[in-house]
Amino acid sequence: MTHETWLAQLDAYLDGELETSAMQELDRHLRECPACAAESLRRLQWKRTIHAAGQRYVADPAFLERVRKSISRGQPVGIWWRWPAFGALAAVVVVAAGFWFVQHRTRVVRENQIVSELADLHVSTLASPTPVDVISTDRHTVKPWFEGKIPFSFNLPELQGSPFELVGGRVSYLEQSPGAELIFRIRKHLISVFIFQDRAIPAEFSASEAIDARSFHLESWTQGELHYFVIGDASPEDLRALRDLIRNTK
Repeated sequence: MTHETWLAQLDAYLDGELETSAMQELDRHLRECPACAAESLRRLQWKRTIHAAGQRYVADPAFLERVRKSISRGQPVGIWWRWPAFGALAAVVVVAAGFWFVQHRTRVVRENQIVSELADLHVSTLASPTPVDVISTDRHTVKPWFEGKIPFSFNLPELQGSPFELVGGRVSYLEQSPGAELIFRIRKHLISVFIFQDRAIPAEFSASEAIDARSFHLESWTQGELHYFVIGDASPEDLRALRDLIRNTK
């Protein structure tokens, strides 16, 4: 496959529109080709800039709340089975159903945005010539490095006897909130583990457990005051094994 052919697939890759086999093949190419990796990162940053600009026109949640309150102020008129009252009741039901749909749709859109942003961050890490800022397989070196760089602390699992290897970490941002991104390796696969304060995650995000994100798998859970995301192209079983190691860390 020629260099131009790889580049022609980048936009579809970043938008999650390629077949799974093609996504995985391009994943491998990006790890081996610095030029394509750099171009992928450039296009990813460009797409995120456009996406952020588009968010200026998303309906304000406060506006939706005012609509909900205005609906709830209505007073019952007459007897419910009279046609005028029935018509009014039907109108309220329709409006309420529409409001529920808008809320549900808003939640789904926000969940997809968060998952997409995490996938973008993971791809950026894979494409970067310096994927981590602190390079170490020792958790006692990596954890202290984050002190003063993020507004919380966390524990790392003991990996001895497991198939996982700690590569290092870096500070990452989700919704402009700082958090930790830890890179683990299992066989030839790199897995990103993101840790953020739970209060920094938008209230609309309620997804948990396994999620598909492009050609990646993602595990998500809340533990204490922190929210964890594990994402990578390793098998779902590998991601669950790493999730369980982190969950059981004291």
